[in-house]
Amino acid sequence: MRVPTFSGNSTRLAKPHKISAAGLAAVSVASLAFAAAPGSASGAGKAETARTLPAAYSAQADTGQDEKKTGSLFAAAGTEDKGAARAGNALLKTVEPPADKGDSKKDAPKTEAVKNAEAKAEAERATEQAAGRSAERAAPAPAAKPATPAPPTYADNLDGWIREAMAIMDKRGIPGSYEGIHRNIMRESSGNPQAINTWDINAKNGIPSKGLLQVIQPTFDAYHVEGTANDLYDPVANIVAACNYAADRYGSMDNVDSAY
Repeated sequence: MRVPTFSGNSTRLAKPHKISAAGLAAVSVASLAFAAAPGSASGAGKAETARTLPAAYSAQADTGQDEKKTGSLFAAAGTEDKGAARAGNALLKTVEPPADKGDSKKDAPKTEAVKNAEAKAEAERATEQAAGRSAERAAPAPAAKPATPAPPTYADNLDGWIREAMAIMDKRGIPGSYEGIHRNIMRESSGNPQAINTWDINAKNGIPSKGLLQVIQPTFDAYHVEGTANDLYDPVANIVAACNYAADRYGSMDNVDSAY
């Protein structure tokens, strides 16, 4: 809006000129206020701001008041500009939302609660891990598989041969005692596995008796037990075959007291 100019001889402002100058100051204040206010301010905030702004001019003119000189009017306009600046600063302070001190107070308990929850969860995890390790330590070790027993060993003599033969006889269900076997061996061969009869009827027939219990070849072949050596002179095989024959013929080697 243009400010009217005045001639050098004029010392007073006309009423329309006075209202125009005051209106210019009011527009300046209002422009500064709306420029400073944020776009998101509510209608109530704007109304409150408008109420706090100083009035620029009165709608009712006092016709009885003396008009001031032109110099005084412009001095008053300068004063109004400064007042508008102060009003704008006040408006900025009014529009700017105050910091919510309560939020920090509310956030502090939440943060502390989160810390407590995390510490509790960590403690629970540590307890579970410790319990798991304790369970692992307490768990019984798997039972060791029983070792396969080593096969028995027997002495390479008459005692060992009889005992080994009896072990095989037990598995096959062939009767005979240590005493009965030993007694017949001593009568037939005196414990010599290589003994052979060259003078009895079997020898004359070409099938001499051989080994510890003097067994002929046909008898050995008929009563040989699987798992023993297929050799008439083998001491263990000779004893087992002879006892198998005696069990079939006499019920047991224990029942044999002479040539059989």
